[in-house]
Amino acid sequence: MRRRKAKFTIPSKYLLLLLTVFCVIVMAVTFTTDFFAGPLSNIAGFVVVPFQDGISSVGSWMSDRSDELKQLKDVLQENKELKAEIDELTTEINNLQQDRYELSNLRELYSLDKQYEDYEKIGARVIAKDSGNWFNMFVLDKGSNDGVEVDMNVMAGSGLVGRVTDVGPNWCKVLSIIDDKSNVSGMILSTSDRLIVSGDLELMNVGMIRFSQLLNTEGKVKIGDKVVTSHISDKFLPGILIGYVGEITSDENNLTCSGTIIPAADFEHLEEVLIILTKKDQIDEE
Repeated sequence: MRRRKAKFTIPSKYLLLLLTVFCVIVMAVTFTTDFFAGPLSNIAGFVVVPFQDGISSVGSWMSDRSDELKQLKDVLQENKELKAEIDELTTEINNLQQDRYELSNLRELYSLDKQYEDYEKIGARVIAKDSGNWFNMFVLDKGSNDGVEVDMNVMAGSGLVGRVTDVGPNWCKVLSIIDDKSNVSGMILSTSDRLIVSGDLELMNVGMIRFSQLLNTEGKVKIGDKVVTSHISDKFLPGILIGYVGEITSDENNLTCSGTIIPAADFEHLEEVLIILTKKDQIDEE
């Protein structure tokens, strides 16, 4: 059995290299000598010129791709820088909005402090609250170390928020006047008629407070009249704004009225408050 002769083959990469070297030599000879003058020049033209054109086209294509890649890289880098700048500006805007909101709250507290400047007060921040949207019970970051005691009154916005019910060394718990366990002796500022202000779970969901036991004054009390704490309250200092009359309804006995009050404080967005360090029983003793 005869063995087949092995075929001699040249790898394509070596063949391409040989052709390239050959073309380069031919090009060099063409430009430096007259070796390819005459009929050979035509042959060289058929062989060399298309190869030169191909090399030129490939070079141009690679140059264009290189430029495009460089432009793409520059665009990606610019996009990355713009995103970083947008993130930085967004953070700065959020900080400015937060500062503006806090400044507005501090201005309200400053104005409130001036309205009740006869009382010594201390600022505090809400650090915890019960579940739900409304601040019916919450915790402040001030306690007995700061002179806070049970039954001290708490204010925010434009008026009364509630009173302290529990105190720790560096915290205190506040029961607000919209909670259903809260009752405040109030007074219509324009007529001095007394009433009872009570928290209500149903009204709390719409940010309202209920009042009752207001003597029927035959239309003297009007919607929008101010309601303040009365001097006979046993836990609240007198004259602190509670809110404004929202609705008035005559009771079945035709002797008293009941209705709702729009609170002066915003019980949905409490953050900073004022604690009055003077208690009602101290004033009564004086």
